Amino acid sequence: MISVSGIRGVVGGGLSPELIVRYAAALGTLYGPGRVLVGRDSRISGEMVRSAVFSALISVGCDPVDLGICPTPTVEYAVQESNAVAGIIITASHNPVEWNALKLLNGNGLFLNEKEGGRITRIIEDHGYAYKNWETLGTAGAYEGAITDHIDAVLRIPYIDVDVIRKKRFRVAYDCVNGAGGTILPELFESLGCETHPLNLDPSGRFAHAPEPVPANIRRLSDVVRATGSDIGFAVDPDVDRLALVSEKGTPLGEEYTIVLAVHHVLSKEKGPVAVNVSTTRAVQEVCRTFDVPCFLTPVGEIHVVSRMLREKAVIGGEGNGGIILPSVHPGRDAPVGIAVILQLLTEFGGPLSALWESMPHYRMTKEKIHTGETDPETLIQRLREVHQEDRIDLTDGLRIDRTGGWIHVRKSNTEPVIRVIAESSTDKKSKQLCEETLQRLRDWM
Repeated sequence: MISVSGIRGVVGGGLSPELIVRYAAALGTLYGPGRVLVGRDSRISGEMVRSAVFSALISVGCDPVDLGICPTPTVEYAVQESNAVAGIIITASHNPVEWNALKLLNGNGLFLNEKEGGRITRIIEDHGYAYKNWETLGTAGAYEGAITDHIDAVLRIPYIDVDVIRKKRFRVAYDCVNGAGGTILPELFESLGCETHPLNLDPSGRFAHAPEPVPANIRRLSDVVRATGSDIGFAVDPDVDRLALVSEKGTPLGEEYTIVLAVHHVLSKEKGPVAVNVSTTRAVQEVCRTFDVPCFLTPVGEIHVVSRMLREKAVIGGEGNGGIILPSVHPGRDAPVGIAVILQLLTEFGGPLSALWESMPHYRMTKEKIHTGETDPETLIQRLREVHQEDRIDLTDGLRIDRTGGWIHVRKSNTEPVIRVIAESSTDKKSKQLCEETLQRLRDWM
């Protein structure tokens, strides 16, 4: 699957070494010569992909720098803070283990926008690679300090008081799903003085369960929180840009409430605009109204949120999948940043996480997806729009239908061959009903 910011596919299927080389060489052609930082999550296929990426970059005169197995936000921060011309992150994020991907960064550590992605595509289509002769090939290197640099940046967030957090001696359970989280979270929690109960810490790439940190996949973490008397549970995805929370009762709060709580804390310290995507819970908009600041809605996708944040000078933003973006560190989703913000909020609140969660505005969300097979997703979405002509329609990204008592968002996925259907209402029953009505229509048309 191809998007403006990279490619994603099944290794041994669509994601071939030839395709990897084309995209890496195109990135090097566009931004090189110069240093290109390369990091990866722990997937078994990661070393194969890294080797292809390095060969391609060297061939066009770039100097690839290996950051090793590390989180996506670590690479983003490293590119931002260095004199690198670009970056490549080798990760399929929350996708199953057989997938891998290239996420492409420009020299500012940002995912490529549509214009930049279009230039990459044209280089590939025209075979316009800037291949060098033997005398001007690039040189490979490595840097082992990227994770420490990232942690130091998190601990320097102005409204994070490390000493106060350390005095709380939080009991924390956390699940790294055998992804890149195991390379950063132990050191982060040690810096914050936490007593920890880790799960699936080894970055082996053999995921202990389905890697998306949704409630159904983190039941063992919930059990460990209860069994150890932990104050909080944290779950991350394989590349550590998404963060989900579990209360001291062992109850998953849902990824949506990661961004709700983080926005509340940041706005209590610094008032300013907020940007989230159109699939994010309306609880964020209510928090923004409480602090009398604007909340801007964007298409789904990190680069869309980041672009709007930079344009509006937002103080925080993100996505309802557990992605917190704090531009004072770097403009990208960052689970370690989220962990520090949530622990600071919990410190100042003075009560349990369950009570803090209860104090927030509450809505219930249902998220489903449907494989479209041979049917064109855009055709299905257009038919749905025609059915809902009498409702309020938002075309920011796909189709969002606002109705009395709830909303439904239907869009073609950027990362999987599916249509995503998300519904939100005041109760689980109502949101599930809205979601199922939409899914049934799509099934009938298919």
